[in-house]
Amino acid sequence: MDQPISRRQHGFADYTYVPLVAAAPALAGFTAEKTAATLCYVLSSSVLASSLFTRAEWGLVRVIPFKAHLAFDALGAVTTLTAPWLFGFAKNRKARNAFLVIGTINLLAGLLTKPEEMPAQA
Repeated sequence: MDQPISRRQHGFADYTYVPLVAAAPALAGFTAEKTAATLCYVLSSSVLASSLFTRAEWGLVRVIPFKAHLAFDALGAVTTLTAPWLFGFAKNRKARNAFLVIGTINLLAGLLTKPEEMPAQA
């Protein structure tokens, strides 16, 4: 499979993902669904932490290998895609659909990113 997203582009996507997912409850209108809203904050915070600690151009404290970062992204995508059923808010159409979109975007970004580690001298 062709993976057109570079490590740098992936970082841009992550730092765009963080505020959008945190704002999703207000943007999509499910702030009253407390479990889903809380999960959005947890997801955005975990992606922020993962990004800040990834060994990449955009990492602040470069300790997590980029391939591990991609594995965390895959786990987050699966969690997001299954969350409406796992956490009991699947009947809330707005929350469920927001999680399906967020999870799909997260999964595609991970699958389409080249898993190349940053050179040691950088």
